[in-house]
Amino acid sequence: MTELVHDYYAYWFCFGLLTLGLYGMLLKRNLVKKVIGLSIFQVSIILFFIIAAYKDGGTVPVLDERLGVAESAYYINPLPHTLMLTAIVVGVATLGVAFALLIRIYGKYGTLDEDVLIERMK
Repeated sequence: MTELVHDYYAYWFCFGLLTLGLYGMLLKRNLVKKVIGLSIFQVSIILFFIIAAYKDGGTVPVLDERLGVAESAYYINPLPHTLMLTAIVVGVATLGVAFALLIRIYGKYGTLDEDVLIERMK
């Protein structure tokens, strides 16, 4: 059992972050806390893909004279890292738009509490 925890500690950390972000999105009433939960959730997904793409003892995918083409198992696949770089950019843009909307909501309704906001919108 300890081997399971020790060998996959990075995945457990990602699962903990994912759970924390999901908790923030679903159970918090303040909209800023919901957006922070969304950001934590996004970071945990990005971290999961980067951890899954990691290869112990791997090298960058540039042809190495020592390894050659036949030993392609030692090369790291750059696609997940590239896609996660794009996901980071999209996440920052989403976060910026979300905070801009929260500023407008607060300016119009004077609150960011979900229950009070629903009452004032009626």
